[in-house]
Amino acid sequence: MNVLGIETSCDETSAAVVKDGKKILSFDVVSSLHFHSKYGGVIPEIASRMQLETITRISESVIKDAGIKLKDIDLVSVTSGPGLLGSLLVGLSFAKSVALSLKIPLLGINHVHSHFYANFLNGKNIKLPFVALVVSGGHTSLFYVRDFNGIELLGETQDDACGEAFDKVAKILGLGYPGGALIEELARRGNPGKIKFNCSGTRGELDFSFSGIKTAVLYYVKERHLDIRDKQDICASFQSAVIDALVKKALLACKLKRSKSLVIGGGVVANDFLRGKFSQAAGEHNLDCYFPPKALCMDNAAMVAGLGYQLYKKGERSDLYLNVDLN
Repeated sequence: MNVLGIETSCDETSAAVVKDGKKILSFDVVSSLHFHSKYGGVIPEIASRMQLETITRISESVIKDAGIKLKDIDLVSVTSGPGLLGSLLVGLSFAKSVALSLKIPLLGINHVHSHFYANFLNGKNIKLPFVALVVSGGHTSLFYVRDFNGIELLGETQDDACGEAFDKVAKILGLGYPGGALIEELARRGNPGKIKFNCSGTRGELDFSFSGIKTAVLYYVKERHLDIRDKQDICASFQSAVIDALVKKALLACKLKRSKSLVIGGGVVANDFLRGKFSQAAGEHNLDCYFPPKALCMDNAAMVAGLGYQLYKKGERSDLYLNVDLN
């Protein structure tokens, strides 16, 4: 089955063709990030306008690159939420028009769930059930995945998402936007034990909070004249504390659910320090830990198409009344 995936939840415009839920025939991602950088964050109006301009072109491109014709598409799988309202509407409207014109099924996909499905696109055989952790700019969530249509939310951030905290700390330090890669680069040359930062406690034992540590960084740098060495130590200490919190909560979830597998996805998972920390912890606790290839960590339509295939095989369908789900 050839599935056309459409992803427009934030500032990326992505399309992909995936065969039988695992084999990527082609995919492309066009980002409007350079338009947002000078504002220090994503501007929804700019994102949706760029998506409107590019969605048709890249969809035609991936179908051609897949070596198939439009009539060979069997299912259209599209992100229906969560995300930016205008951006989601662009993708939904386009996906509906394709499904209607070809008289093929349409399926709306949860963007957050698709992030951990990215692991299934790299040829690894991951057995159900498992604990999944999604760490991105907009979401930090723990799930227990019994099946692709049986996903239990275990915990989530109560304020800032992890990636959002990276962006805000980068802004505090005057590094630029987006902040994740900039902080990771400075942190490589810093001392992670130099400054004691901690993430705030939460009422739910599997929930997260990153707003407090962001504020702690703000107060630390206030009235200090920072040189490059100071910034390196701040980045290293901040990054270490945040990732330690992620590791701690994920290990607890695996323990509570008696899971031997931990599947991780989302844009922040491109961070090498995070991968190293989780790999070390997984080895110490006899867990199988999975990461997607870095190219599939960011928002992309291949993961949307792959998950769409799995849910379609389980009988899930959407219709042309499919609307956005911002939650």
